[in-house]
This record gives sequence, structure tokens and C-alpha cells, in this order.
Amino acid sequence: MKNKKKANGFWQGLKQYPLLYNMTLIVLIVLGVVLVSAIAMHFGTRHGSHRTVPDFSGVQLADAEKAAAKRGLQIIVNDSLFVPAYEGGMVLDQLPKGGAQVKAGRKVYVTINSLRQKMVKIPYVAGRSLRQAKNMLEIAGLEIERLEYVDDIATNYVLEAYYDGVQLLPESTMEAEMGSGVVLKVGVQGGSAKAEMPKLIGLSLQRAKSRLWEMGFNVGKVVYDDDVDMLDKKSAKVYYQSVDQARESELGSKVRLKLTLDAEKVERMSIESDTLAKNIIAARLEAERVADSLRNTENNPQSEPATEVQQPENIEDFFM
Repeated sequence: MKNKKKANGFWQGLKQYPLLYNMTLIVLIVLGVVLVSAIAMHFGTRHGSHRTVPDFSGVQLADAEKAAAKRGLQIIVNDSLFVPAYEGGMVLDQLPKGGAQVKAGRKVYVTINSLRQKMVKIPYVAGRSLRQAKNMLEIAGLEIERLEYVDDIATNYVLEAYYDGVQLLPESTMEAEMGSGVVLKVGVQGGSAKAEMPKLIGLSLQRAKSRLWEMGFNVGKVVYDDDVDMLDKKSAKVYYQSVDQARESELGSKVRLKLTLDAEKVERMSIESDTLAKNIIAARLEAERVADSLRNTENNPQSEPATEVQQPENIEDFFM
């Protein structure tokens, strides 16, 4: 009672000074708000309540959801891929990773393997240039399985297209799984021709494939470094191509590729490829100049014979 009387007396006395009284009330209100917020934050975030995120990789989505619920976590499907090597509905990747310490109630975002790939309509590409046909297939989510060159005056134009052994016609409504390949028969006058090999080193597999098809070449065996797993393949870059950059090769020939996640290896091989390409081009231009000089001598027998041009010492290395 005495304490209560003292408190009442304190407030009564304080009221005699309105400014001091109001300031005291404001301070007490602010302190009250801070205290209530701290308590709410404590319970709202379950301070001190942590969970270890399990590794859900390779686990079916339904099982992952059950395991997460037992630990006070929530599974959210963030993305899906179609990887034929894995079962449909299997978790391929997750964030946060397994072993991470998180608060209860945290959402775990996962990438799962689709049950099947999406079906898309195959566009009719016969009568188009090879570049147009390639672009149309890529826009549809498809790719080129193989280029077959046949003798025809319409060089680099698609004459026929086949999917799963069936020829595609203008009225065709055939569908295929996204990522499937279409065989294209392409014309080339004389039955064969050569083109200069593009630089593929430093490109992703999809971009390297697209570049090869555009130039009239086929994709051969694709090999990844041992440390590249299924989910890393999109990030891997080409560091080796079986036919050197700038070297002339038959249209329709296959090019083997090797890919890695090692950026330093890619950079090193890229520099070597550029240097080799310069030598190949220089050697080819020199050989063409010598050939032109010999032809001029044959056509003009009275003219002085052309002086022998000194070839680079290592020119043979570039044509082996």
C-alpha cells in the first residue's frame, strides 16, 4: 500500500510539470513497444530453435516432403528437369543444401526430375535454308539429330526432314518430346563440299551444337570431365574439338567434343586454338598464293618462272 501511495504521489507530483510528465509518458510508451516487439520476434522466429536440413538428393518428392515435415521444414518445388537416367519425381537438387542449419519452418526449394518430357509439335522445315530450319527447330525446343548431304543444286537447303524414320510432310501434325532430334537431308551441288570449322572452345554444349549445325557439321561423341555431374552439365564449357578451328572439313562430318567446369583449362585451350587457327589460315593462304602463281606460269609460258616461296617449317603439322 505504501509503495502504491508513493507511486500515486510521484505521478501526482509529476503532473505539476506538464512537459516532464508528457516526456516521461512518451519514454515509457516507446520502451513498452520495444519490449512487446522483442517478445513477438522471439516467438515469431522461434529463436534458438534450429534444424539440420537433410540431403534430399535422390529421394522421391513424396518421401522428401514427409521427412521435411517431421523436422518442421517445408518442401517447395522450384524447378523441374527431364533427365532420363533418373526416375521421375526424384529430387535432383536443393537449396539450402543438406547439412545446413536453419530455423524451424524454413522452406527448402528443390529441383525434381520430370515424369516425362513435354511434347511439342515438329515444325515443317523442308524447303528452308539450313540456318532457317535449325532456328525453327530450336525455337520449338527440338534439335538436329543428323545432317545428311545429298547431291542437289539447292546447296544448303533442306530437301527432306525425318523424325523416328518417318518423313515430315506439310500436313504433318507429328509431336516429339522436347529435346528430340530431327534428321535433315540437305542439298549440296556436286555431292560434297568443304567448310571452315568454327571455334567451339568456350561454348556450352547447346551453343556448340547450334554452331556446328549452322555450318553444316554433325555432333560426334560428347565427353564430360569426371567431376561434371548431371546438374552441372549446363554450366560446362567445351575445351576440346576433334577438328581444329579454321581447318576445312567435309560438310556432314562429325566433330567430337570434350567439356569441363575448369575455367582455366578452357581459357588455356582457347588461346592455343586461336594461335593454331592463325597458323592454319596463314598456311592455307600461302598455299593458295603458290598455286595461283603456278597456274599463271602455266598459262603464260613466256613469263619468268615464279620464285619458290619458303613455306613455314611446321606447315605439315597443320595439315596432318
